Amino acid sequence: MQFSVKISDYQKNMMINMCDAELMGKDIVDGELKININENYYGKQLVDKDEAISLLKSASILNLVGKETISLATGLGIGSESGIKIISDIPFLIIFNA
Repeated sequence: MQFSVKISDYQKNMMINMCDAELMGKDIVDGELKININENYYGKQLVDKDEAISLLKSASILNLVGKETISLATGLGIGSESGIKIISDIPFLIIFNA
């Protein structure tokens, strides 16, 4: 399993946008809501599970998309099931630990 990642600094906090790599380029549509999962937002850098774990543990702000990505985070105790939103069968989770 690979994850696509974009690392940035937001108000002096490390922010990670991460998604399941196979979601890259997909459009998610739910009624009027349309989300494009793209490299501009979720990054071009592909990482393996071990590097993804390290990044998840080090970030203050996380924007996560995809079953594998969110399962990895919640398995580490990062975020909670109650915070997960499902759009067109794709889970989304935003976490602020600042």
